[in-house]
Amino acid sequence: MNFLKTFLEQYGMTLLYAVLTAIAGYFGTQMKRILEKYVTDRTKRSIVEGCVKAVEQLYNGMQGEEKKQKAIESISAMLSEKNISISPPEMEMLIESVVAEFNTKFKTK
Repeated sequence: MNFLKTFLEQYGMTLLYAVLTAIAGYFGTQMKRILEKYVTDRTKRSIVEGCVKAVEQLYNGMQGEEKKQKAIESISAMLSEKNISISPPEMEMLIESVVAEFNTKFKTK
């Protein structure tokens, strides 16, 4: 018992600092991971919106599926430039979401 008391007196604060540093490091990495996901998702959404708007303006004479293909090409190029990966289903969902949002805005005006 005396050994434990002596050990804690000498190294107790050092151990406490080490444990607190480990806990803070863990929470810091978890917060970074959450923040990166949030920023990546916002970047994806922003790029999809911009590309859909641009395709709508630039390729006005094209039909829907051709415009969608141009948007997919543009989105893929811009995201790969930023080293952000996106799955085809996720891209399809984002494009459809943005198009539906645009259609809703234009119908109400």
